[in-house]
Amino acid sequence: MRSTERPGAPEGWAEAIHLPRWTSFANVPRRVKLLIYLLSFLTVSQGFYYITITAHLVQLGVPAEAVGLILGTSGATFVLAAIPLGMLSDSKGRKKVFLLGTMGLPAVLVVYGLTTNVTYLLLAAVVMGVAQGAFLTTWNAMIADNTPVEIRNEAFSLSFFVNIVANGIGYAVPALFPLVQALTGLGQDLIHRDALFFFAGFAALSPLSLSFLLREFQEVHRPRRAKFVRGPRFPLLIRFSALNSLIGLGAGFIIPLIPTWLFFRFGAGDEISGPILTLSNLTVGFAALWSAGLAKRYGPVKAIALTEGLSTVFMVSLAFVPNLPLAGGFYIVRAALMMMSSPISDAYLMSIIDPEARGIASAINSIVWRLPNSGSSVVGGWLLGAGQYEIPFLLAGGFYITSIALFYRVFRNVRPGGMPIQPTPT
Repeated sequence: MRSTERPGAPEGWAEAIHLPRWTSFANVPRRVKLLIYLLSFLTVSQGFYYITITAHLVQLGVPAEAVGLILGTSGATFVLAAIPLGMLSDSKGRKKVFLLGTMGLPAVLVVYGLTTNVTYLLLAAVVMGVAQGAFLTTWNAMIADNTPVEIRNEAFSLSFFVNIVANGIGYAVPALFPLVQALTGLGQDLIHRDALFFFAGFAALSPLSLSFLLREFQEVHRPRRAKFVRGPRFPLLIRFSALNSLIGLGAGFIIPLIPTWLFFRFGAGDEISGPILTLSNLTVGFAALWSAGLAKRYGPVKAIALTEGLSTVFMVSLAFVPNLPLAGGFYIVRAALMMMSSPISDAYLMSIIDPEARGIASAINSIVWRLPNSGSSVVGGWLLGAGQYEIPFLLAGGFYITSIALFYRVFRNVRPGGMPIQPTPT
């Protein structure tokens, strides 16, 4: 067993605070750690961007249907951009595509600071979709490329933990606005606008610092391999992505619109829904620290099915909660259980795909999640605008249950490396 003791820490420190030994992340390569930490400027700002779309806009009178359309437009643009950007990252190198993906959010935040005109916000959503396409098709691949397979779960858990906590910090910012208003006498709208400009500059620190970190990073430019689509691992990707698309379809009905739902259902503005999402993210982040250990104990497929299945129970229950505290509590538990599977799932996919095809694999998997998610987000916004507060949860639950059951059946005998553990009984 390799050592996971933190340099300079007392021996046995992990056990002393009741954490798994590997949560020191001592074996995660230094470059990967720096990539994760320097991205935090962007992910904090992204959390504030998300709460602005889903909570603040409806407080300003923007219809819920428009909020769903903004989310859907961003997702649809991502779908169009991801495949060519994923192919480019595999053949020409990931660094430039990755850095491109970090540059969209600062510009988008400036647009939100200048206007609430839905037309301009939709154009900003297009920019955001392209940026997400560049980022999401390279991020997982860069981590996998720079991390040995035996500690890949730990690397993805660290990435997930840092990013989810950073997002949560961004969600929490609106909770400070009433205090700022009381101290300065400024209006909420002005405070929010100034915060958007501040986070535009804050987000820009990520591409600047990452460019410096990667200035001497030399990549191996691999020619695209047409045989990938004919190879034995391509069907695994198709099955994995197809089942993931059912999760994306179900999630779109309500998960991106939770702050909007909280506003319409319980009258909770972003100063309330933001901290709920923050607490959720913190819970998710710390729960995810155990995801690698869960995968080691039960295997990645069982761990994914277990956490997602339990999460679905709480998600469906949200349709019937009578008050805000209970809604917040159920959502936090749901998110923690569901997102525990995310780093396991990312590491599992990267481990059943050939290294030279990880960019295109990330693109395909993200696309088949985002395409149905974008469409169902528009439908979810329409349902909330029509006062249908239970139906989105029930629709989501149905798709989740179907996906989880099929995923376990299809992948229960496929281990990292793409080879079956044993023939599936017939």
